[in-house]
Amino acid sequence: MRSSGSATDAELARMLAEGAGKILVDIRYQQLLRGYLLGDVGDAMAQTWIAAVLAEHRPGDAVLSEEAKDTGRRLSADRVWIIDPLDGTREFSAGRNDWAVHIALTEGGQPTDCAVSLPAIDQVFSTDSVPKVDGELSGRMVASRGWTSFEAGHVSHRLGLKVMPIGSAGAKAMAVVRGDADAYVHAGGQYEWDNCAPVGVAQAAGLHCSRIDGSELEYNRPNPFMPDFVICRRELRDPILSALDEIL
Repeated sequence: MRSSGSATDAELARMLAEGAGKILVDIRYQQLLRGYLLGDVGDAMAQTWIAAVLAEHRPGDAVLSEEAKDTGRRLSADRVWIIDPLDGTREFSAGRNDWAVHIALTEGGQPTDCAVSLPAIDQVFSTDSVPKVDGELSGRMVASRGWTSFEAGHVSHRLGLKVMPIGSAGAKAMAVVRGDADAYVHAGGQYEWDNCAPVGVAQAAGLHCSRIDGSELEYNRPNPFMPDFVICRRELRDPILSALDEIL
């Protein structure tokens, strides 16, 4: 763990997620911008601010971001920040609440210090403060609004889990972290910035995270495409992976 001034890596991740979220909320002020233009401006401004803060406080670290060119420098670096300045641009542009900001520091390909903010509902989840998930199961699993993958549908049917539609990947994962849902099964393909920070926070909350075949999630790979993953309550790890094994 590295510190800069009084900020540890975990604290910096949280401040980045919270600060970028405030910028994005302000951009929606009075609906002066709408639609695609609102989304484009939000993506650009959040990216610019996050990049400037990282350059100032962690100049030696590499960065992989959805909104910046991948120079390849990260491939020879041990410490790599994987960020999505605005996860759920469509939801953000439509005035919805289910969008997020993802900030993850990875070391040796694993998320270590991460934060996910849900700015529209003023919530921030970080690896250094997220509580462990416990209590009764909800009987629900999250899926994308308007679309459920075959794999997620199969798990829902086999385990009797009610599908709970939510927009962005970060918002879906944090629903499991909050205990509003028990599982998030994704098999439609994402990129590392879509799920690295959510996975880091989920792991800190004591949830199971893996590929849908049960293998370990790895980050900062040459090709950042992430085909699939599972985030779920540990009580459901074996039933979910067994159900997925039936169709893999």
